[in-house]
Amino acid sequence: MFVAEAVRDDIGLDKVVFVPTRNGAHRSEPVATTGHRSAMVRLAIAANPAFAFDESDLRPEATGYTADLLPLLRERYPAQELSFIVGGDSLVRSRWNRLETILQQLHSLVVAPRGDVTGAELDAALADLAPRLRAKVRMLDLPLVAESATLIRNRLGAGRSVRYLVPEPVYRYIEEWKLYR
Repeated sequence: MFVAEAVRDDIGLDKVVFVPTRNGAHRSEPVATTGHRSAMVRLAIAANPAFAFDESDLRPEATGYTADLLPLLRERYPAQELSFIVGGDSLVRSRWNRLETILQQLHSLVVAPRGDVTGAELDAALADLAPRLRAKVRMLDLPLVAESATLIRNRLGAGRSVRYLVPEPVYRYIEEWKLYR
């Protein structure tokens, strides 16, 4: 949540819309059900009026690809300039399908520092972009946040606490439903 709020504040966004995916094309099958993941996102963002939830990528026909999601978001938010927030680790370590198409649909692609990704790795991931598209990519200078979904799942899988790594309502939900054990 810190990264989303910091990005919102840093670049002056009116709203940050969280769009969980039913099944990300670049990831293995989610451990928690779509219903549980949606409930946890809703709990995590409930206290911030600048955060919203969107179900566009939860529909059965959703592909899990950002390039396919953005036209749906454009339809839902036609008057808004869309920025997409991504962790630097995702940009470098995942194969982004149709990155040029994604950038053409966005006002900006906002890259938050994550993991041990270097500036050189980020530059290499963006090297093939045309200058006009590369200009839409904004690298943010934020404190490095160690929390990640993988870290949280791994700690829970090992029987370790994630209290204070996730918002308290999410922690209670995970405990109640005994998720990721």
